[in-house]
Amino acid sequence: MAAQILDGKEIAGKLGEQVRAEVKAFTAKHGVTPMLTVVIVGEDPASKVYVASKHKTCVELGMKSEVVRLSETATEEELLAVIDRLNADPLNHGILVQLPVPKHIDSEKVLERIRPDKDVDGFHPVNVGKLSIGKEHLVPCTPYGVIKMLEISGISVAGKNAVVIGRSNIVGKPMAALLLSRSATVTVTHSKTKDLASVCAQADILVAAIGKPEFVTKDMIKPGAVVIDVGINRLPTGKLVGDVKFDEASEVAGYITPVPGGVGPLTIAMLMYNTLRAAELQLQN
Repeated sequence: MAAQILDGKEIAGKLGEQVRAEVKAFTAKHGVTPMLTVVIVGEDPASKVYVASKHKTCVELGMKSEVVRLSETATEEELLAVIDRLNADPLNHGILVQLPVPKHIDSEKVLERIRPDKDVDGFHPVNVGKLSIGKEHLVPCTPYGVIKMLEISGISVAGKNAVVIGRSNIVGKPMAALLLSRSATVTVTHSKTKDLASVCAQADILVAAIGKPEFVTKDMIKPGAVVIDVGINRLPTGKLVGDVKFDEASEVAGYITPVPGGVGPLTIAMLMYNTLRAAELQLQN
């Protein structure tokens, strides 16, 4: 029996409607419209597409959006000055610096300069620390989107064996923390894990986030498991694929996310959710 497809576009649409309704209520109550500012440095083509998509979604959901564009030659000091201005602006609620930034700029320093309650990416050490102790403040959008996908699909996490492939600060580690806080038994695997295939084959929920095209094959999947593919890779042919070999994995899995159209749409949906949450946090303070 083929796996049930977890449709990221459909779930992101449901989340978007929820955010739109909450933004409307928030604006009516406080007389303030949540606002996201995205800062982009340079002319990276993929980054420009992502930024345009974020701006468009903000407007569609009734929020304000500003894009600050800096040239490839902008200095670190110039970028930090923009962040300082946005930090101090009470009408701006969310700040996102589109990565990657040019090599002469220290991205860690940039991310740490953003006020934690305006850090809609959830990458500031304060927000990472809160997540690690089970206090979800502003949470990284992609792993948070995976959790929302599971919740909306009626897939329980509590008591399940969850295996995360990859230990990045953006997906792997926060994904593990979110699953753990929802009472899953979590294993984080990586390039040094011994007998990776057999570890993965124990998973009730398998999250692949390593950036290796079609790395996960059906022998690594427990029959009936939930397979979440966070990867997005372009093959030499131009085809987009995930970290999971979709066709054969879907013969074994109970649920599976496609690429594209799986986790991707949820990342932007959760960015919108975080922008609203940031506005709420700032009005509480």
